[in-house]
Amino acid sequence: MSASTAPRRVSILGSTGSVGCNTVSLVEAEPERYAVEALTAHRNAELLADQARRLGAKFAVVGEESQYRALKSALSGTGIEAAAGPEAIVEAAARPSDWVMAAIVGSAGLASTLAAVRRGALVALANKETLVCAGPLIKAEAKRCGARFLPVDSEHNAIFQVFDDARRHAIERIILTASGGPFRERSRAEMERATPEQAVAHPNWRMGAKISVDSATLMNKGLEVIEAHYLFDLPGERIDVIVHPQSVVHGMVCYTDGSVLAQLGSPDMRTPIANALGWPDRIAAPSPRLDLAALARLTFEAPDPVRFPALRLIREALAEGGTMPTVLNAANEVAVMAFLERRLGFLDIAATVERTMEAMPARPIASLDDVAAVDHAARETAHRLIGNGTPMALAAGAL
Repeated sequence: MSASTAPRRVSILGSTGSVGCNTVSLVEAEPERYAVEALTAHRNAELLADQARRLGAKFAVVGEESQYRALKSALSGTGIEAAAGPEAIVEAAARPSDWVMAAIVGSAGLASTLAAVRRGALVALANKETLVCAGPLIKAEAKRCGARFLPVDSEHNAIFQVFDDARRHAIERIILTASGGPFRERSRAEMERATPEQAVAHPNWRMGAKISVDSATLMNKGLEVIEAHYLFDLPGERIDVIVHPQSVVHGMVCYTDGSVLAQLGSPDMRTPIANALGWPDRIAAPSPRLDLAALARLTFEAPDPVRFPALRLIREALAEGGTMPTVLNAANEVAVMAFLERRLGFLDIAATVERTMEAMPARPIASLDDVAAVDHAARETAHRLIGNGTPMALAAGAL
């Protein structure tokens, strides 16, 4: 950074999660490049306060209001403003930063991401549920307000790096890679007995519990198909998924002349985060460098639609459109939490999502209030299905 260039003002929403912590580490590595406006966390007030002090943040917010006193006490005498609650998280996103990392997990990140969009910020998007639940509305707001999305998911960031937008007429399709998760070679019988500990033990990536379970079901990859649909303005039939166990090739773009451009890198989230943090420049990241000779072999295979029905459900939701992706996402969040709490079997996650989709036909989305109402209704439906045992019966039979 030259002496005449002002530091980039950044805010990190979800700074205590996996993506947030990696972002913090990159900012700390070159503190002269950045001025930190705001940090937010769900409930980890101790880590949030530590990050805020280290980065010299102006504003720190904890979502759980019961943690406000702990945060306030930890920041006493620092001059850093503390706040708590959902509205304060939205306020953090609305503060004057140039670049916002949107890394709050699930639909809970929608309101804060929208606040950043509405002030025309560069939004580093690690929260795929924002576009899954409200893609048309969010894209319209971004266009109206001059905001730009910088994809942070490793797959979307890979596509972003090799997608020639000026020649999009020459793009045939894009390919998202999936590791296959911990159950790639397991039988359905073994998957039926899977425990939360097994499901979160991802072979390549270190992630939070929810996204790790989504990776194990391949629901995460399906949600990425919907996100890619909105990020790159491509229909679902031109977005493919292929299983690549080594997690080295993160995404590919296929062109009409037969060329396939791929982005490769070690399975380390600091690479795509650094790409977004430095954009349009490239900045240094401490990610391990690839040694292709040591790898020796990269393999690819088609996903199994029988053992991993989540991809089919995603395709159906995208085809139906309207509220259906919102229904799917809400039901999945409820089912994953029930699985992590040992109230639901692993195969019952997709079964719960399918039953919820069957119970709630798609309708058009006119506003964010519609999204909120449908999200709430879908969660209630999923809770009811889990409570009466319907998903269990389906997983044991027809699915």
